[in-house]
Amino acid sequence: MDPRPSGFSRARVWCSDRRGGVSRAPFDGCNVGDHVGDDAVAVGENRRRVARAAGLPDPRLWVWLRQVHGTRVHVATGPTAGPPEADAAVTATRGLPLAILTADCAPIALVSDDAVGVVHAGHRGLVDGVIENAMAELRAIGNGPVRAFLGPCIRPDLYEFGSDELAHAVEALGPDVAARTAAGKPALDIPAGVRIALERADVDAFDDCGVCTSASSEYFSYRRDGTTGRQVTVVVLP
Repeated sequence: MDPRPSGFSRARVWCSDRRGGVSRAPFDGCNVGDHVGDDAVAVGENRRRVARAAGLPDPRLWVWLRQVHGTRVHVATGPTAGPPEADAAVTATRGLPLAILTADCAPIALVSDDAVGVVHAGHRGLVDGVIENAMAELRAIGNGPVRAFLGPCIRPDLYEFGSDELAHAVEALGPDVAARTAAGKPALDIPAGVRIALERADVDAFDDCGVCTSASSEYFSYRRDGTTGRQVTVVVLP
């Protein structure tokens, strides 16, 4: 497990991987997804290990979401009794970690002077505007320029995509999201779509970690493995 802190001037972002946890195959090692069929005790321990390694509070105090590949944004002021249904969260509350789970979809952290956000962007949410919605909600509660960070996600070399769905994505986001796999098949370029959506929302800076979840055995990948775990991306305003 390696939370890999990313240096932002006004916030901190961590992306976990699958190393250092206690889950057994097919969720081996540090699965933090509680909805994939893994043992709940193992998931809880894995979450605590990520929190300790990142120097964060008990993960029961984090804001977790019930992700549905939609466009709703949860405006968080504190932990909730149960995870709200949303695919993004923003907060201006200092010390409150916001978390999303991924295993190929794009995890995006957003940071302004006094607010932060986190976004889960699969192909449906990306096309439907989850990133733009999150940027609007962040600006509604925060001030100053917005910087975005894209964590580990699937890359076009390994993301073969159906022609009809690809045409829909191109219609929504433009031709730059159409790509080819390493084998020459039609592919969706999720990172390109993220960049385009952020630019449309007038992001001020964008950083991409460059990691492909499907290409790296250190990360969970649904496209590669089917039944598998999830890694977490978490952002907190100190």
